[in-house]
Amino acid sequence: MKSYVVIGLGRFGSEMAIKLYECGQEVLAIDLNEQLVDKIADRVTRAVAADARDKDVLDKLGVEEYDRAVVAMGSDLAASAMITMNLKELGVPYIICKAHDSSYREILEKLGANRVVIPEWEMADKLAMGLTHAGVMEYIELSDEFGIVEMHPHEKWVGKTIRSLELRSKYGVNVIALKKENSIQLPPDIDSPLEASAALVILGSYEAVDRLKK
Repeated sequence: MKSYVVIGLGRFGSEMAIKLYECGQEVLAIDLNEQLVDKIADRVTRAVAADARDKDVLDKLGVEEYDRAVVAMGSDLAASAMITMNLKELGVPYIICKAHDSSYREILEKLGANRVVIPEWEMADKLAMGLTHAGVMEYIELSDEFGIVEMHPHEKWVGKTIRSLELRSKYGVNVIALKKENSIQLPPDIDSPLEASAALVILGSYEAVDRLKK
């Protein structure tokens, strides 16, 4: 199990924190907005309303003890930059930042971010690549260990429901969408029998996905 600090609980940050926690990871979620914190407080390990731009606050929260930090305040470059510098100075070993565009990415990389993602761009690129390949395809890398992949159901899964397969408890992965022909169910209907032609969009560690494929 890895431990993550997720800073910034907009749609991207909230979903990241929740999904990482659902995959069995320890997650500390931080945002200045108490309402956003309250919304996911019972869906992560710990949620705190705090100003991550203040290095002393991060120090008191013990962020240096976490394996990864995700700075999900992509539209606020000043805040992202300050928080990234704070995390770097406190010794967080791996920092992932969300960026608004390539100029933001360049600045955050220079400030010490180990990885900077522009979700919309990466999703589009991975989807375009995946549509030309059969089998399993990578949609987006969340870190060096986690990602979102698409795969067709095993033969023995056909006719069974997502609920009955219990993929989360057995493999530690989450089915976040179901792709059928030219449509995508988001979230998926977990009580409908799977068709052989459908594709499952799965969030999990690459190790878990490898186990699932076997």
